[in-house]
Amino acid sequence: MNFPSRRSLLAAAALALALPFAASSVQAQAWPDKPIRIVVGFAPGGFTDVLGRLIGQKLSERLGQPVVVENKPGAAGTLGADQVAKAKPDGYTLLLAHSNSNSVAPALYPKLPYNILSDFTPIIPVANTPLLLTVHPSVAAKDVKEFVALAKAKPGALRYASSGGGSAQHLAAERFQLATGTQMTHIPYKGSGQAIVDLLSGQVELNFESPPNVMTHAKAGKLRLLAITSNKRSALLPDVPTMAEAGVKNAEMLQWFAVMGPAKMPADITRRLNTEIAAILKMPEVAEKIASQGGEIMGGSSEDFAKFIASDSAAFARLVKEAKITLE
Repeated sequence: MNFPSRRSLLAAAALALALPFAASSVQAQAWPDKPIRIVVGFAPGGFTDVLGRLIGQKLSERLGQPVVVENKPGAAGTLGADQVAKAKPDGYTLLLAHSNSNSVAPALYPKLPYNILSDFTPIIPVANTPLLLTVHPSVAAKDVKEFVALAKAKPGALRYASSGGGSAQHLAAERFQLATGTQMTHIPYKGSGQAIVDLLSGQVELNFESPPNVMTHAKAGKLRLLAITSNKRSALLPDVPTMAEAGVKNAEMLQWFAVMGPAKMPADITRRLNTEIAAILKMPEVAEKIASQGGEIMGGSSEDFAKFIASDSAAFARLVKEAKITLE
């Protein structure tokens, strides 16, 4: 009986080890050869949808395949995220993720059907946006100091709107209350649209809202902007102070937007998407569009993004616990 030589055994072993990588490389070279789908967990028209369509259009041009945006709104973006978590990890189904669905959700939804750390492939963070402490003109406060004094003088009397329980607006208000020792009444809505309508009419006194939704009304004198929740002033609103500048520490709040895929996506496809989207974010027209919405471009590696998600989720979990936030 002839036994294989040590050299032939080593060669066979090397070939066996190389096969998975070769298959992955072939798969990556063939990708994409059909349309790509980007799931957006919110209704058309919002910033998440704007980013999804902007990135999708540019990706289509660069990859030579159609990129279709599919809106699946509901449950603060978690319905869309769940759909992507359960999709085939072949690079053809992506998520325009939001901090609500992919960072905050575990602290708010005990029965969340996915794990934000193990059920997704982080690809690249796209942008973040701050919120604006916005009040109706009838509120007798011209700045944050006066507003805090008013809130303390009448605990629970001031009503703040949000686009729903557990939304960025809700969490920003809760963080503000913890930071200032104030107590206000939460009035949740199903989306920002009706919340802003009621803020304009004076049905509620304030809101922590995204810049694009309130800037025009503020310039018309229909609303008053007291502070921004970022750690630096916005180029769009240079006269609006940050919370820290206004005397309130630990009240910063940013909502972020990113591209993610299902867990176990091929590493070559993940790297290709990261590279392509990073290039897209450097395009002047893309940067201008994001800046016009009050956003700031993020970018970076998928590895660093994975670490960021873990730390950001832990921070929101602490906030939810300290503020005793529960969703009915």
